Amino acid sequence: MKTIAIYCASSDKIHPDYFADARQLATLLVKAGYAIVNGGGRMGLMGEINTAAIEAGGSATGVIPRFMDEAGRAHTALTRKIVTEDMHTRKRTMTSMASAVIALPGGVGTFEEVTEIMTWQKLGLFHGPVIILNTRGYYDPLIEMLRRSITEGFTSPRSQRGWHIVSTPAQALEALNEALLLNR
Repeated sequence: MKTIAIYCASSDKIHPDYFADARQLATLLVKAGYAIVNGGGRMGLMGEINTAAIEAGGSATGVIPRFMDEAGRAHTALTRKIVTEDMHTRKRTMTSMASAVIALPGGVGTFEEVTEIMTWQKLGLFHGPVIILNTRGYYDPLIEMLRRSITEGFTSPRSQRGWHIVSTPAQALEALNEALLLNR
């Protein structure tokens, strides 16, 4: 079973469309036979992903730093919880488990994760696809910046081959399946 790392928000103060897409994505991934790994949170999109995956009969592994676990931020029904000493180890652990990454909307932590995994991809440290679920056009400014980095010569056009920008959870699953077939 392939595991998909999901980067996303832990905020609950967001538009309901983001929650709906998180729930639908988790359900689609589980039904397609994928396991999920994420930051292990109980709130926001992370909590929604974990709850939906478990309710759909799937696996949701949470990788959470000790300080967050001790603060009670972990989802209580995770299939598996891995507690790390720090955020860097958390990200490294999630990535080592993942065949691919899907980024849902989020704040600066999610921005940092998604740009770091794109960097790891460019450096050959991560070989799976990176899929950005652009719900409500949330990532439009980032997508424009990525395109500009290519047109201005800061990023190689080859780099974008590993990135997939989609608008719906169904498109995310389709892009994931296609990309993983190509990576065999």
